[in-house]
Amino acid sequence: MAVSLQKGQKISLSKEAGGELTQVKLGLGWDVAQNPQDKKGGFLGKLFGGGSGGDSIDLDASCIMFDTNKQAIDAIWFSQLKSKDGSIVHTGDNRTGDGDGDDEVINVDLSKVPANVVSLVFTVNSFTGQTFETVENAFCRIVNANNNQEVARYNLSAQGGHTAMIMAKVYRHNNEWKMHAIGETASGRTFHDLMPAITPHA
Repeated sequence: MAVSLQKGQKISLSKEAGGELTQVKLGLGWDVAQNPQDKKGGFLGKLFGGGSGGDSIDLDASCIMFDTNKQAIDAIWFSQLKSKDGSIVHTGDNRTGDGDGDDEVINVDLSKVPANVVSLVFTVNSFTGQTFETVENAFCRIVNANNNQEVARYNLSAQGGHTAMIMAKVYRHNNEWKMHAIGETASGRTFHDLMPAITPHA
Protein backbone atom coordinates (compact mmCIF):
# COMPACT_ATOMS: atom_id res chain seq x y z
CA MET A 1 0.00 0.00 0.00
CA ALA A 2 1.33 3.41 -0.95
CA VAL A 3 2.50 5.72 1.81
CA SER A 4 0.63 9.00 2.16
CA LEU A 5 3.17 11.75 2.70
CA GLN A 6 2.86 14.81 4.89
CA LYS A 7 4.56 18.11 4.08
CA GLY A 8 8.26 17.88 4.91
CA GLN A 9 8.26 14.09 5.19
CA LYS A 10 11.11 12.06 3.67
CA ILE A 11 10.97 8.38 2.71
CA SER A 12 13.20 5.75 1.12
CA LEU A 13 11.73 4.76 -2.23
CA SER A 14 13.29 1.28 -2.22
CA LYS A 15 12.00 0.49 1.27
CA GLU A 16 8.49 1.62 0.44
CA ALA A 17 8.55 -0.30 -2.85
CA GLY A 18 9.89 -3.45 -1.20
CA GLY A 19 12.99 -3.55 -3.37
CA GLU A 20 15.28 -1.49 -5.54
CA LEU A 21 13.53 0.97 -7.80
CA THR A 22 15.02 1.80 -11.18
CA GLN A 23 12.07 2.89 -13.33
CA VAL A 24 9.67 5.33 -11.71
CA LYS A 25 6.90 7.58 -12.90
CA LEU A 26 6.11 10.82 -11.15
CA GLY A 27 2.50 11.69 -11.81
CA LEU A 28 1.08 15.13 -11.08
CA GLY A 29 -2.60 15.91 -11.10
CA TRP A 30 -5.16 18.55 -10.23
CA ASP A 31 -8.78 19.49 -10.85
CA VAL A 32 -10.43 22.77 -11.70
CA ALA A 33 -12.15 24.09 -8.58
CA GLN A 34 -15.90 23.78 -8.83
CA ASN A 35 -18.10 26.84 -9.10
CA PRO A 36 -21.64 27.49 -10.35
CA GLN A 37 -20.38 28.72 -13.72
CA ASP A 38 -18.31 25.58 -14.26
CA LYS A 39 -20.82 23.19 -15.81
CA LYS A 40 -18.19 20.80 -17.11
CA GLY A 41 -16.64 20.00 -13.73
CA GLY A 42 -13.63 20.02 -15.94
CA PHE A 43 -10.59 17.88 -15.62
CA LEU A 44 -7.78 19.59 -17.46
CA GLY A 45 -7.72 18.26 -20.95
CA LYS A 46 -5.50 20.63 -22.86
CA LEU A 47 -2.62 21.62 -20.67
CA PHE A 48 -0.31 22.57 -23.46
CA GLY A 49 -2.54 24.35 -25.83
CA GLY A 50 -5.19 25.07 -23.24
CA GLY A 51 -8.40 26.76 -24.32
CA SER A 52 -9.04 30.38 -23.66
CA GLY A 53 -12.26 29.67 -21.79
CA GLY A 54 -12.65 30.66 -18.18
CA ASP A 55 -12.78 27.03 -17.03
CA SER A 56 -9.42 25.98 -18.45
CA ILE A 57 -6.15 26.31 -16.61
CA ASP A 58 -2.81 25.65 -18.26
CA LEU A 59 -0.73 24.03 -15.52
CA ASP A 60 2.68 22.65 -16.45
CA ALA A 61 4.85 20.14 -14.62
CA SER A 62 8.64 20.45 -14.71
CA CYS A 63 11.66 18.57 -13.34
CA ILE A 64 14.98 20.30 -12.62
CA MET A 65 18.18 18.28 -12.18
CA PHE A 66 20.75 19.55 -9.64
CA ASP A 67 24.34 18.64 -8.77
CA THR A 68 25.99 18.63 -5.34
CA ASN A 69 26.64 22.38 -5.57
CA LYS A 70 22.91 23.06 -6.07
CA GLN A 71 23.61 24.07 -9.66
CA ALA A 72 20.89 23.28 -12.16
CA ILE A 73 22.25 20.90 -14.80
CA ASP A 74 19.18 20.32 -16.92
CA ALA A 75 15.42 20.87 -16.92
CA ILE A 76 12.57 18.81 -18.34
CA TRP A 77 9.45 20.83 -19.14
CA PHE A 78 7.04 21.52 -21.99
CA SER A 79 9.78 23.09 -24.14
CA GLN A 80 12.18 20.18 -23.54
CA LEU A 81 10.40 16.90 -22.92
CA LYS A 82 13.55 14.81 -22.52
CA SER A 83 16.71 15.34 -20.47
CA LYS A 84 19.91 15.67 -22.46
CA ASP A 85 21.20 12.40 -20.97
CA GLY A 86 17.94 10.59 -21.78
CA SER A 87 17.20 9.46 -18.21
CA ILE A 88 14.08 11.60 -17.76
CA VAL A 89 11.16 11.90 -20.20
CA HIS A 90 8.08 14.10 -19.85
CA THR A 91 5.12 12.42 -21.58
CA GLY A 92 3.33 15.72 -22.20
CA ASP A 93 -0.42 16.16 -22.10
CA ASN A 94 -2.72 13.54 -20.57
CA ARG A 95 -6.12 13.61 -22.31
CA THR A 96 -7.92 10.77 -20.58
CA GLY A 97 -10.44 13.04 -18.90
CA ASP A 98 -10.36 10.69 -15.89
CA GLY A 99 -10.68 12.81 -12.76
CA ASP A 100 -8.61 10.33 -10.76
CA GLY A 101 -5.74 10.12 -13.21
CA ASP A 102 -2.47 11.95 -13.69
CA ASP A 103 -2.59 15.16 -15.70
CA GLU A 104 1.09 14.97 -16.52
CA VAL A 105 3.64 12.20 -16.09
CA ILE A 106 7.43 12.41 -15.92
CA ASN A 107 9.25 9.09 -16.37
CA VAL A 108 12.58 8.71 -14.60
CA ASP A 109 15.12 5.92 -15.14
CA LEU A 110 17.00 6.23 -11.85
CA SER A 111 19.67 3.80 -13.05
CA LYS A 112 20.57 6.20 -15.87
CA VAL A 113 20.56 9.48 -13.94
CA PRO A 114 24.18 10.73 -14.17
CA ALA A 115 26.27 10.26 -11.03
CA ASN A 116 26.81 14.01 -10.68
CA VAL A 117 23.04 14.57 -10.36
CA VAL A 118 22.00 14.34 -6.72
CA SER A 119 18.46 15.71 -6.77
CA LEU A 120 15.43 16.07 -9.01
CA VAL A 121 12.98 18.79 -8.03
CA PHE A 122 9.42 18.66 -9.41
CA THR A 123 7.30 21.78 -9.82
CA VAL A 124 3.93 22.86 -11.20
CA ASN A 125 3.30 26.28 -12.74
CA SER A 126 0.20 28.09 -13.90
CA PHE A 127 1.42 29.18 -17.34
CA THR A 128 -1.71 31.23 -17.99
CA GLY A 129 -1.42 33.02 -14.67
CA GLN A 130 -4.51 31.77 -12.85
CA THR A 131 -3.87 31.33 -9.15
CA PHE A 132 -4.27 28.09 -7.22
CA GLU A 133 -7.54 29.48 -5.87
CA THR A 134 -8.97 27.94 -9.04
CA VAL A 135 -7.23 24.58 -8.50
CA GLU A 136 -8.13 21.79 -6.09
CA ASN A 137 -7.17 18.17 -5.40
CA ALA A 138 -3.56 18.73 -6.46
CA PHE A 139 -1.25 15.77 -5.86
CA CYS A 140 2.00 14.19 -6.88
CA ARG A 141 2.77 10.48 -6.69
CA ILE A 142 5.62 8.09 -7.32
CA VAL A 143 4.74 4.91 -9.23
CA ASN A 144 6.97 1.86 -9.74
CA ALA A 145 6.98 1.71 -13.54
CA ASN A 146 7.90 -1.98 -13.52
CA ASN A 147 4.62 -3.10 -11.94
CA ASN A 148 2.58 0.14 -12.03
CA GLN A 149 2.20 0.10 -8.24
CA GLU A 150 1.92 3.43 -6.47
CA VAL A 151 4.77 3.81 -3.96
CA ALA A 152 3.98 7.19 -2.40
CA ARG A 153 1.45 9.98 -2.79
CA TYR A 154 1.53 13.56 -1.59
CA ASN A 155 -1.82 15.34 -1.60
CA LEU A 156 -1.78 19.14 -1.57
CA SER A 157 -4.66 21.28 -0.41
CA ALA A 158 -2.81 24.60 -0.55
CA GLN A 159 -5.24 26.78 -2.45
CA GLY A 160 -4.40 30.46 -2.55
CA GLY A 161 -3.04 33.38 -4.49
CA HIS A 162 0.13 31.63 -5.65
CA THR A 163 0.67 30.58 -9.27
CA ALA A 164 3.16 27.76 -8.72
CA MET A 165 4.19 25.04 -6.31
CA ILE A 166 7.46 23.28 -5.56
CA MET A 167 5.95 19.82 -5.16
CA ALA A 168 8.62 17.31 -4.22
CA LYS A 169 12.22 16.22 -4.54
CA VAL A 170 13.71 12.82 -5.39
CA TYR A 171 17.32 12.70 -4.23
CA ARG A 172 20.30 10.45 -3.54
CA HIS A 173 21.26 9.74 0.07
CA ASN A 174 23.70 7.04 1.20
CA ASN A 175 23.52 5.31 -2.18
CA GLU A 176 19.74 5.12 -2.27
CA TRP A 177 16.98 7.27 -3.69
CA LYS A 178 14.62 9.08 -1.35
CA MET A 179 11.62 11.35 -1.77
CA HIS A 180 10.99 14.59 0.10
CA ALA A 181 7.50 16.13 0.10
CA ILE A 182 8.16 19.88 -0.17
CA GLY A 183 4.81 21.53 -0.96
CA GLU A 184 6.06 25.12 -0.96
CA THR A 185 4.00 27.75 -2.75
CA ALA A 186 5.62 30.17 -5.19
CA SER A 187 4.81 32.43 -8.13
CA GLY A 188 5.84 32.23 -11.77
CA ARG A 189 4.70 31.15 -15.21
CA THR A 190 7.56 28.70 -15.78
CA PHE A 191 10.18 27.00 -13.63
CA HIS A 192 12.67 29.72 -14.66
CA ASP A 193 10.72 32.20 -12.52
CA LEU A 194 10.92 29.82 -9.56
CA MET A 195 14.64 29.15 -9.50
CA PRO A 196 15.39 31.45 -6.52
CA ALA A 197 12.73 29.54 -4.55
CA ILE A 198 13.65 26.08 -5.87
CA THR A 199 17.42 26.19 -5.30
CA PRO A 200 17.31 26.13 -1.47
CA HIS A 201 15.40 22.85 -1.70
CA ALA A 202 17.78 21.23 -4.21
